[in-house]
Amino acid sequence: MSAFAVVRDAVLGAALAPFAFYVFALIAARGFFRGPAGSALKTDYAPPVSILKPIHGFDRETYENFASFCRQDYPEFEILFCVSDADDPAVPTIEKIIGDFPGRPIRLLIGAEPVGASDKVNKLCRMAREARHDILVVSDSDVRVEAGFLREVAGAFADPKAGGVTCLYRGLTDDSFAANLEALGNSADFAPGVLVARLLGGVNFMLGAVMATTRERLAEIGGFEALADYFSDDYELGNRIAAGGHRIELARRAVGIVYPRQTLAEAIRHQLRWNLSIRFSRPMGHAGMIFSMGLPWAALAAAVAPRGTVAAEYLAGYLVLRTWVAWQVGVVGMNDPLVANKLWMLPIRDAFAFLVWVASFFPQRIHWRGREFFVREKRLVAAPPRG
Repeated sequence: MSAFAVVRDAVLGAALAPFAFYVFALIAARGFFRGPAGSALKTDYAPPVSILKPIHGFDRETYENFASFCRQDYPEFEILFCVSDADDPAVPTIEKIIGDFPGRPIRLLIGAEPVGASDKVNKLCRMAREARHDILVVSDSDVRVEAGFLREVAGAFADPKAGGVTCLYRGLTDDSFAANLEALGNSADFAPGVLVARLLGGVNFMLGAVMATTRERLAEIGGFEALADYFSDDYELGNRIAAGGHRIELARRAVGIVYPRQTLAEAIRHQLRWNLSIRFSRPMGHAGMIFSMGLPWAALAAAVAPRGTVAAEYLAGYLVLRTWVAWQVGVVGMNDPLVANKLWMLPIRDAFAFLVWVASFFPQRIHWRGREFFVREKRLVAAPPRG
C-alpha cells in the first residue's frame, strides 16, 4: 500500500469522528429534553434566593434584561447589582429598575475591594457578603430569562446532592450577520457539546450566563475569593464544587443572551476569547474540539476520497447530521428561533468556528474589559503596556 493510501485511509477514518459526535449529541439531546424530569425541574421547593449581577457598562436592551429578573414568578428573592463606580453607564437603568419595581428588594452596590485580577469576581465577593439569602444565583448583565426561570434553578436544591445549577443559553440578536454568526453557535455548537459531556460523564463545570449554588457549597471551596484571579471563573466554580462530591445540575430551561450589533471583527474577538478560556482551563478539551467539527473533516475526506461517490457520502453525511443536531438541540430542545430561521448559515458558522479555533492556539494575551492579561496556570496576570 502506498504512503498516500495510508494517509488517505487515516483521514477517512478520522473524518468519522465528528459523525460519532453528532450521533452522541442526538442521543444526549433526546435523553435530556425528553427524559424523566430531574431534580432541576422541581417547582414545589422555593427557598429565598439572592440574585447577584456584576455589571460593567451598558448592553443592548439592558432594561428588558434586568426587568426579566424582576418579573419572576417566585415568592421571595432579592436582586443585587454591583458596579465599579457611580459613573458606570448602567447606573441610570438600574435606578429606573429600582423605581419601576418598588415591591422587589433591589440594591445597587458601588465599588468592590480588589481581591484579585477579575473585576467580575471582585464584585461577586462583595455581593455574596451582603446578600441576605442562602441560595446565590449569579447572572451576567446580558442575560434575559422567562418567568419560571428562578423556580427551576432554585428547585434543584431540593436534592441535597445538588451543589450547583447552570443553564444552556440561546442568542438573541438584532439580526445582523456578525451577531447571528456568533449567536448561532450557542445552540448549534456549544449546547450539543455540553449535552454530550453530560451524557458521557456528567457536568463538572458551570456556564457563565447562570451559576447557582449555596453559601455552604461556596464556603467549602473558599468563597468567590478563591476564584478572583482565575480567567474562567465559571469553570472553576463548577469544577471545584463537583470535585467536592456534589452534583452540578443542568437546567432544562435555556436562558437568552442578548448580543450587541457588532462587526465581524468584534465577533471574531469575542469568539477568540471564548476559545482561549477553554484552552487555558481545559487544554485537552480545547484540542479535542477538532473531532466535533464536521465541516473541515468532511471537506478533507472529500478531497482525498478514492471515488466521487465516497466524497459525496462524507459531504452529505456532514450536512444531514449537522442539520439534524442543530434542529434537535436548538429548535426542539431550546426553542431557539435563530436556529430555525438560519439553518442555511450552519456551514458558514462551522467554517468561522474552525478558523477561530485554529487562531486560538496562538494568542498569549487576553483582552478583557479594556485591559490585557497573560494567563499563567489558569490565573490572570496583568500584562505590561505595549511599548
